[in-house]
Amino acid sequence: MKKRLFALLCALVLLTTAIPSAGALAGEANRSADILSTLGLVNGTTNAGYDLTSPATRAQAAVLLVRLAGAEEAAAADPWFAGYRDVPAWCKDAVDYATHQGWLTGITPLDFQPNTAITANAWCTSLLRMLGYSDENGDFSVSDAALFAQRIGLISVAYSGTLTRGDMFEIARDALTFSYKDGSGTLIEHLVDSGCTSRSAASALGLLAPELTARQVADRHMAAVFRLDLYKTQEEIDAGTPSANASGFFIMSDGLAVTNYHTIDGGIYATATLSTGEVYPVEKVLYYDAAIDIAVLQVSPTSTIGKTTSAFAFLELAGTHDIRAGDTVYALGNPLGLGLAVSSGIISATARDVERYALPCVMSSADISQGSSGGALLNVYGQVIAVTSGAYLYGNNMYLAVPVDPVLTADLSGEGLTLKQVAEIQAAKTPAADKAQ
Repeated sequence: MKKRLFALLCALVLLTTAIPSAGALAGEANRSADILSTLGLVNGTTNAGYDLTSPATRAQAAVLLVRLAGAEEAAAADPWFAGYRDVPAWCKDAVDYATHQGWLTGITPLDFQPNTAITANAWCTSLLRMLGYSDENGDFSVSDAALFAQRIGLISVAYSGTLTRGDMFEIARDALTFSYKDGSGTLIEHLVDSGCTSRSAASALGLLAPELTARQVADRHMAAVFRLDLYKTQEEIDAGTPSANASGFFIMSDGLAVTNYHTIDGGIYATATLSTGEVYPVEKVLYYDAAIDIAVLQVSPTSTIGKTTSAFAFLELAGTHDIRAGDTVYALGNPLGLGLAVSSGIISATARDVERYALPCVMSSADISQGSSGGALLNVYGQVIAVTSGAYLYGNNMYLAVPVDPVLTADLSGEGLTLKQVAEIQAAKTPAADKAQ
């Protein structure tokens, strides 16, 4: 038996160490290239023309950027000249136009270096600028543009260093369903509305479908979820060893976040670890209700290593008024503290009375585990309907989530309380007999 267990453990190690990097996922690169080709944004075929493993050049990035913006005709009509002396004719309009818009810059005032490989930070910088973000105004910095893009959900995985064409296509594919900063719609919606690509092609690819698959939910919304680490003593803080970990999710770009009350109960300090691996302290508790098991937190925009962000990815709240038994739902959280994960299921009951909760719970078959408390239960549109909270111990697929509805009407305008203040208030409310147990 011991030998068999050891063999299973070894197999697990082999599996977990054999996962390829983002750039090595040829299937994803092909899929992305096919999507972009169907939309008329790149030329070539999987077997001849995509050249997915070759370095992506700055010239290729300029052309793709202008096409993503739906600006090929505008680029051809724009007489403005960037002044570069090394740009070939096939990409000159795109390079000049992208430079004129402030999306790209040359290596020097006279040299664009079109054949130089583009880096993840440079490509993400161009996309962010095109979407309305500004490095000059402090939205992000060029040196960590890829990290910022992942933090706000523009890209779904981490990229660094120089990019292959496949990498560039994958990032462009992710960007298609991302919104402009001003909220004027997504890239793909703009391309369809401007006539640069057909609505039927975008619909056939699922880019306009309001209902999301589990893969789309993970790609587009995982960045808004975090691991919540709770510390109950100064000794735990000093040692960096939390007493518990759970989940939480952002509901505003400024760091406003939701979790269960029980995930912060008794704590004096907590941190949020994002999908990027960055860690941000919890500053305040703006609202909490122990009876319904919900808390609204303010997460600091400055990380534990002193880096400040201008925005976090966030989820839209929908509430439970329109849910029905049998609806598909997705759970996002941090099960067992092993990292962020997605699961899917259906709503089993829309309003199940449970003794420990003041409000009826949503019961579903979307798997959650210890550590998932405080995570998001989403509908098929990617909106939060409830906060994953618990399960029936002896039930099968009977997972509970508390409705997020109270957050929709909560007053979040006050200064809030520190975690320590909340713990002291709740401790004062606890009867002496309960404290003695």
